[in-house]
Amino acid sequence: MKPEQEQAFNAFVSARSRHLLQTAYLLTGDRHRAEDLLQTALTRAYLRWDRIVSEDPEGYVRRTLANAHIDWWRRKPWREEPTAELPELPVPDQASAYDVRQAVLSALGGLSRRQRAVVVLRYYEDLSEAEIASVLGCSPGTVKSAASRAIAKLREHPGLSAQREEVA
Repeated sequence: MKPEQEQAFNAFVSARSRHLLQTAYLLTGDRHRAEDLLQTALTRAYLRWDRIVSEDPEGYVRRTLANAHIDWWRRKPWREEPTAELPELPVPDQASAYDVRQAVLSALGGLSRRQRAVVVLRYYEDLSEAEIASVLGCSPGTVKSAASRAIAKLREHPGLSAQREEVA
């Protein structure tokens, strides 16, 4: 890679990695997996930087995040294993923001990978249905149906219902 391309890549990483890490976190629900996912996406972007720098590097990395996340789920190397003893449950913080955050992450965890990707890309990344379809490699109709099913599941999630009742 040429020095000016390397500088452009480093500038991109410095400017956008925090936001992309948040996207990865919302996709995975785990800080460590999010960091691994972002590292994978940035490595792939680095290897193709000369081709993507003139287009939309953030879109490329976002698409790579979503696709790598779905690929990781298919391989399932990190799935939880049942144990004889229950782990200690974390003591929730009394701050309402923490409770809301946990409820949202729990609700997102109950969605399928595609539904979760659609919700994150639509409501966190603020992408259009067409852009999401492009990122996920599916039709806009598939995005619409996945979003509709995801919203229906989120409305039924008990943690989010409790949060709505507390606000009301």
